[in-house]
Amino acid sequence: MTYEEAVKYILEIPRFTKKNDREHTRAFLTYLGEPQEHMKVLHVAGTNGKGSVCAYLEGMLRSEGKRTGLFTSPHLVKMNERIAVNGEAVSDRSFCAVFEKTLKTVKRMEEQGLAHPTFFEFLLGMALCAFAEAGVEYAVLETGLGGRLDATSAVEHPEVCVITSIGLDHTEYLGNTLEAIAGEKAGIIRQGVPVFYAQTAEESDRVIEQNARERGSFCKKIGKDAYEILGIGDKHIAFSCSSAYYGNTTWKLNNTGLYQPGNAMLAMEVMRYLFGESGHPKRWREALADLKWPGRMEEVLPDVYIDGAHNISAVEAFVQSVPRDGVGNIILFSAVEDKDYEKMAERLCVSRAAELYVVTHIDDRRGADAERLADIFRKYTERPVVVRESVEEAVGYALDVQNGRRVYCLGSLYLTGMIKGLIQEEI
Repeated sequence: MTYEEAVKYILEIPRFTKKNDREHTRAFLTYLGEPQEHMKVLHVAGTNGKGSVCAYLEGMLRSEGKRTGLFTSPHLVKMNERIAVNGEAVSDRSFCAVFEKTLKTVKRMEEQGLAHPTFFEFLLGMALCAFAEAGVEYAVLETGLGGRLDATSAVEHPEVCVITSIGLDHTEYLGNTLEAIAGEKAGIIRQGVPVFYAQTAEESDRVIEQNARERGSFCKKIGKDAYEILGIGDKHIAFSCSSAYYGNTTWKLNNTGLYQPGNAMLAMEVMRYLFGESGHPKRWREALADLKWPGRMEEVLPDVYIDGAHNISAVEAFVQSVPRDGVGNIILFSAVEDKDYEKMAERLCVSRAAELYVVTHIDDRRGADAERLADIFRKYTERPVVVRESVEEAVGYALDVQNGRRVYCLGSLYLTGMIKGLIQEEI
């Protein structure tokens, strides 16, 4: 089977299966031979920052000489981005091999009357098998949606649980309050397993702390006082740590997002727990300074940045990270229908984050109409709003009028992936 055939099969899974409960995923892992039992699992949930925290953890683990696996979603350009071993996405050949093994297992399950795994379950099974075969020592797993009912929660004995910042997203599934969403995210906490979480708001923090107490789990909150931002350069952000454990040194991230030091600090505190006095913070500092996480304030062309902000709390963090009053900024925006794109557009306009807004349509059945998006932007700003129907046309227009300005592309991870794909094709 070719890589393209394997991807086609996986993409078609949602058409013939439905959401399964965690017990189904447990059965699936049993049929696969319990691959998760061969590695130490770091389980990460949250609304924003999950991918970044996972990437920081994986990079620092490698700096300690550990063999790592990283399972994240969604992918931006190619599906095998979701499954990485030692910092590299698995090859097409390896992807196909583990796909075929997983598919054979699924056929045996179906013969026994069990339902076919969902899209996400299938990929999780593939990832864990790939990690077990590669001799991974530490596997970092990012939840797909929520936590309590997420397929990754079928891994019953993680080494540590991590919860990033909480915000309003996927409210139709997770609830429309911070407390409700925090309750779903805190569903990853296991009996006696330590949990580290990012301080967000009193109501969500309280829910996480309560869940940890009920499960007898050590719980540590990573607050804004754990670090201090020292400055933002052209390509990086610098910060210092409050704890003497990290030394009196400056830490740098290959990113300019104001929210990223908090994500890094959360990952660092997990590393501190895992390695204690045997850890090597100097190596971690070097790993973080070198690490680039695709699609998170990533510079893909000179002064052209793509950012995965796709909900109001992420857009708020984005706004805080760009130059004041938007002078010299162009924003290229699109979104999918099931997101609260009016609130995102309002925040981008009211904050005056750009002097020109370019809106477009994502070529997907869920993509919001470009003219509808433009009308919303014009409700909140008198600055120019330009419509281009395709992502390719929108990018071309933004580059044509860039003229020394910074272009920020955000609103959807689908948009981020499409722009990366377009640029890679041109290169």
